Amino acid sequence: MDFLINFITYAICFIGALSVIVFIHEFGHYYVAKLCGVGVQAFSIGFGKEIFGWMDKHGTRWKLCWLPLGGYVKFEGDANAASFPKAESAALSPTSFHGKPLWQRALVVAAGPVANFILAILLFGLVFLIQGERVDDPVVGKIVEGGAADKAGIKPNDVIKQINNLTIVSFRDLQKTVFDRAGETLVIKLERDGKLLEVTAVPIVEEIDDGMGRKARVGRLGIYANEDAARTRTRDHNVFSALAAGADHTWFVARTTLRYIGKIFTGRESTDQIRGPVGIAKVAGVTALSGFWPFLELIAALSVSIGLINLFPVPMLDGGHLVYYGIEALRGKPLGQAAQEWGFRIGVSLVMLLLVVATWNDFVGG
Repeated sequence: MDFLINFITYAICFIGALSVIVFIHEFGHYYVAKLCGVGVQAFSIGFGKEIFGWMDKHGTRWKLCWLPLGGYVKFEGDANAASFPKAESAALSPTSFHGKPLWQRALVVAAGPVANFILAILLFGLVFLIQGERVDDPVVGKIVEGGAADKAGIKPNDVIKQINNLTIVSFRDLQKTVFDRAGETLVIKLERDGKLLEVTAVPIVEEIDDGMGRKARVGRLGIYANEDAARTRTRDHNVFSALAAGADHTWFVARTTLRYIGKIFTGRESTDQIRGPVGIAKVAGVTALSGFWPFLELIAALSVSIGLINLFPVPMLDGGHLVYYGIEALRGKPLGQAAQEWGFRIGVSLVMLLLVVATWNDFVGG
């Protein structure tokens, strides 16, 4: 019975979070397409057979489908949900997506990921606006013996000022800066007894419990905050500063994700941290049970990830379309039908491979 309750909870939270993110993503495409005079035939949340839907006065079918793992906007002139162009002359229609100028098509395609990033900024900003932001001065407390900080000569009561020329104003800034830089040489500027010093340190890789029964690898200097010497305060935000903090945290999530992907391609990181639908559902359920605000932050983080994934230069994803448009701009004409079809097949294969790897990690990783 507990398993069934957990399964239902995780599924509802996952579908709810994903549906919000997908709707915003697809609405970005839809909204800019309408601004550009593109006809929209369908706006779907999910794939497969329609559960329910309605037709609006502009001829767009809005629908909810059975497989809640994405969505699509089908424009006039599209042959399928991936916006692959029809071969016939429908592309010459004034309201056909594929008959629009190149810059308009690029804007429509880019609008989906951009909408995801805007959603993340707004949600993170809302959390900062309502809850404020905890700020701990970056004063060093306990030093882990043999750790990176110990080897670098950092001592208790040192105040960290900069890391790689990035200003550190809180202990959280320090953690975020070191988080994804394991194995890299960091130049640290600190204050000790009123004097400015500069040291170098190489964070070590440490495995921590991610709260979901799995291990996450992060960079660690091996220091703890000095809670006695540091001032702990809550920074209140107005709307503008909250949005600025939301944008900064959105960039942190994006940067961390991109650096992880980069390390995979350079062989410095494995793919075992990638989560699939099952893993994300578990995270969504556990986070939702811990509170509304953590769940809101999870939606924001997932929105960033989905926006980034869709910008990958893979045919069938938004990034793949943008690559096609870049080639079209250089050639002065679109790629041939055969080349686009092969690209589409390769794109589907890559996406399916990623899904298989992620789902394998969900079950093997626990």
